[in-house]
Amino acid sequence: PRHNNTPVSLHHPHPLLTMLATTCRILLKKPPLKPYRQIIPFYTHFRDFHTVIHPPVQDALTQNRPVVALESTIISHGMPYPQNLDTALAIEKIIRSHGATPATIAVKNGVVRVGLDEDELKELSLAKNVHKATTRDLPYLLSTSREGDDDAWASTTVAATSHIAQAAGIKTFVTGGTGGVHRSGEITMDVSADLHSLAKTPVVVVSAGIKSILDIDKTLEVLETLGVPVCSFRTDEFPAFFSPSSGVASPRRVESAAEVARAFRNARGLGLECGMLVAVPNPSPSSG
Repeated sequence: PRHNNTPVSLHHPHPLLTMLATTCRILLKKPPLKPYRQIIPFYTHFRDFHTVIHPPVQDALTQNRPVVALESTIISHGMPYPQNLDTALAIEKIIRSHGATPATIAVKNGVVRVGLDEDELKELSLAKNVHKATTRDLPYLLSTSREGDDDAWASTTVAATSHIAQAAGIKTFVTGGTGGVHRSGEITMDVSADLHSLAKTPVVVVSAGIKSILDIDKTLEVLETLGVPVCSFRTDEFPAFFSPSSGVASPRRVESAAEVARAFRNARGLGLECGMLVAVPNPSPSSG
């Protein structure tokens, strides 16, 4: 996803999406190592809630085919209509072209939607007063049903999308930029819930790096404290969202999707509950 008006090219897909699609296919090839302790997945109770799983997503999960989760905040808050809808449709098309099923996640009328069809994507892209929902908001949103209210959409952040994806059994999630520690965060304590979500939600989150308005150094320090595996794809420098360069060294460099998949499986075998952040740099700096 991009936060400017540059269209997504279907002929030259972003390397982030290519790497992600390959990773999620590899993760499905063989089960993880036997964990030291049994972790009961939350998704065993997930369907007790008001949840609608889009039929193509349900079919893919049932048949153990790769599914890629997508956040919906980029649609409601990232760019204006029609660029938001065009970008959402283009990204889903790219994911399908790599043999995976896209699952854009949102909440409507108190119901979690795991995967949206084209009409729903358009409705969300046109909706007004969309609530930007992180994990703390989900309990309230799921207890409030406003059927018939056309504006009753809530878009999900990285933290909320990761939680719902994991609950539905989806292991991979792609986004534009992840949240982090705001500048002067040591004073304001303004730290994104995305970081805590990465520490406790076993999902591979692939992004173009930490959002460039944030303090990348401090964000990586917090992720280290939280025990989250962080790596950059084929670069020694941690990406800065719009720009491939930040001046900050990456904690680790990986060269292939297979390397990412092995590390993620090893974390499951060790009984770790954390996710994994994979930063894939943009091919060149974006203006604005």
